[in-house]
Amino acid sequence: MKRVYGKVLGVIAGVLLLRGNPLLGALIGLLLGHAFDADWFRSRENPYRVFGLDEEASDAEIDLAYRRLMNQYHPDKLSGVAPELRHQAEAKARELNGAYDRIQKLRKRKDS
Repeated sequence: MKRVYGKVLGVIAGVLLLRGNPLLGALIGLLLGHAFDADWFRSRENPYRVFGLDEEASDAEIDLAYRRLMNQYHPDKLSGVAPELRHQAEAKARELNGAYDRIQKLRKRKDS
């Protein structure tokens, strides 16, 4: 379901704040409300995107994607490569582990 409460509140606030030109206020409020509804201002990245999945993915799909990418980027598998490539692989592995942990927490919250 798409969120619309940001747009509605934005239009109301825009009209009230710009009483001299309510149409302009409504337009600005609508744009800002859309930005909030679309999560443009979220600081965290969607953990599902790290694995190339969407939020409707099953637990088996998430585990498979995690294992596949960890197998590809695990630092121990890249022992003979240049140090800068190894550091990039370590950073990617940390990102994968963090995204997997966030997904597990989100799934646990959703089940509760």
